[in-house]
Amino acid sequence: MPHATIEILGVVPTSGPSSGPSFGSSNGQDAGLPLYLAQVPAGFPSPAEDYIDRRLDLNEHLVKNPAATFFVRVSGDSMRDAGITSGDILVVDRSLEPRDGAVVVAALDGELTVKRLRTRRGRLYLMPDNPDYAPVEIDPEASFTVWGVVTFVIHKA
Repeated sequence: MPHATIEILGVVPTSGPSSGPSFGSSNGQDAGLPLYLAQVPAGFPSPAEDYIDRRLDLNEHLVKNPAATFFVRVSGDSMRDAGITSGDILVVDRSLEPRDGAVVVAALDGELTVKRLRTRRGRLYLMPDNPDYAPVEIDPEASFTVWGVVTFVIHKA
């Protein structure tokens, strides 16, 4: 049985040649956010340098194939050790081939879940990244579909 549920998020339509999810504005305004030249040290503070390098469009970094990408919100903690926690937003690309070890969003017997896909001795498994949960072996007779491969996790600080 899946150990985490996901919620499919709304998609902000984009204008232009591609359609798909967007982190930008839906009103045609510039979707870029300022990217500062100064790096932020994680150690001791340093004087700030407030020079803006350029506008940063998160779509350029997080969405490689807009037509095949969607977002989902995670509910549950079965992927905790992979850095995926409840409330996180996943960027999922349907165009990528699900490979052994990939984190995928899948439907198993009508329930959506996010897990690591594994193959062992010709058998297919959905593996949680939390020792509190057991692996799920995919029965060949089960209704099973990989919806896409998780490419990024958006985690609130």
